[in-house]
Amino acid sequence: MEFSIKTGNPEKELGDCVIVGVYESGQLSTAAEALDKASDHYLSKIIKNGDIDGKLASTLLLHHVPGITAGRVLLVGLGKQEEFAEKQYCQAVRASIKALSASPVKNVATYLTTLIVKDYAARWKVAHLAEVTLDATYKFEAIKSTKQQDEKNEQDKKPAKKSIKSLTIYINEKDSTAEAEAGLANGKALANGVSLTKTLGNLPPNVCTPSYLAEQAQSLAKQFGFGVEVLERKDLEKLGMGSFLGVTQGSEEPPKFIIMQHLKGNKAQKPVVLVGKGITFDTGGISLKPGAEMDEMKYDMCGAASVLGTFRTIAEMDLALNVIGIIPTCENMPDGRATRPGDVLTSMSGLTIEVLNTDAEGRLILCDALTYAERFEPSAVIDIATLTGACVIALGHHASGLFSNNDALAKELLQAGESALDRAWHMPMWDDYQPQLDSNFADIANIGGRAAGSITAACFLSRFTKKYEWAHLDIAGTAWKSGKEKGGTGRPVPLLTEFLVARANKA
Repeated sequence: MEFSIKTGNPEKELGDCVIVGVYESGQLSTAAEALDKASDHYLSKIIKNGDIDGKLASTLLLHHVPGITAGRVLLVGLGKQEEFAEKQYCQAVRASIKALSASPVKNVATYLTTLIVKDYAARWKVAHLAEVTLDATYKFEAIKSTKQQDEKNEQDKKPAKKSIKSLTIYINEKDSTAEAEAGLANGKALANGVSLTKTLGNLPPNVCTPSYLAEQAQSLAKQFGFGVEVLERKDLEKLGMGSFLGVTQGSEEPPKFIIMQHLKGNKAQKPVVLVGKGITFDTGGISLKPGAEMDEMKYDMCGAASVLGTFRTIAEMDLALNVIGIIPTCENMPDGRATRPGDVLTSMSGLTIEVLNTDAEGRLILCDALTYAERFEPSAVIDIATLTGACVIALGHHASGLFSNNDALAKELLQAGESALDRAWHMPMWDDYQPQLDSNFADIANIGGRAAGSITAACFLSRFTKKYEWAHLDIAGTAWKSGKEKGGTGRPVPLLTEFLVARANKA
């Protein structure tokens, strides 16, 4: 999709369709008022007749509106005017794009970016419009088969797929075009990172293996010029990553340990380290999961995917910050060599771990990665993981779970989530929970029982993060959707990007 930014009057727009908003009270937006005046109050009559009530995300497509140059006008409900804010703005944008996705329009102009969104200027509005538009039009077709030639010939007789080819974004004359252009660039960069994260999650596990993730990291590094290193099994053995290797020993797929370095900040600047859990398929190991919905365990690498997506975004933005990405990636499979419940593993830190449940494997690969992160003397470390079903029970699918050993860091991430509309919720991690991880046979057990499962998982990781400021994002409930809309969400790339941009601005 091609984007452009302009200023001008909606009634003179020459495209296939013009998008304007209407509030629940029947109050027209400024752009809609201009169309209404040019059409001899045609829009007012439509609203008065009750064809659209202005409820948030409602839409009405009008053809051949008198006095209007464009062939169509799309009215989009904005909800109550006094409640219209950033969330409602993004919902209206998404509804407008979805409404036109089944229509034959190709060249569209939107005036939603001229709406007043409290505390947000054109740069933010344009960035989020681009991000939401590209997210709403995302399709996963990488694995679908091509047609046989005779079927293709038959398909060629049918009309071409309907999709928007160009979107002209109108801003108010008083707004800075340069700021809007910067917002567009950042919005597209974020959308590209989210799209990559979604695609990696959606790929089948026989395609998206640990080796495939390593290849994607190397490809991104070549494209954008950041550093990358991939450690192999023998390297992990030398480093003493017994916990990580304990998870992977039941799989035929070789493990990979990916290190990416985006070093665009001051040389003296301590880096932010992102650590992404990369279990490309999780059977549960010897503690085998139930068969129902096990296919969704291909999404157990969404933490890794979010790190790759975030790196793509900040590289495209050329963000002036030092960021390290670490991805431990492997499969968790049951075979004759697989780790058993009752086995004791020795982590890179030297702590011994009694494995009481092999399905609590994410923390076993992350703990060695968190120990490895010490060598970068980080300003902060954030791990991202589809870690616990308990977090889904606690928070559902709306907010990611946030745990931290530093309240100031947690506050930064919470604020980033609010600004990016990719929210997290700060969960407790008091010392009271730590005894649940006591073991009679090792320094620590890898599970702490059913009670407070997401908290004890974070407590486990905290044992390996004592030398730096650290936060943990449990994205088990937010990384993908089930059911009819099954697919990756791309979260928490928006949150992470907003956090890193804020850090870069402070630097």
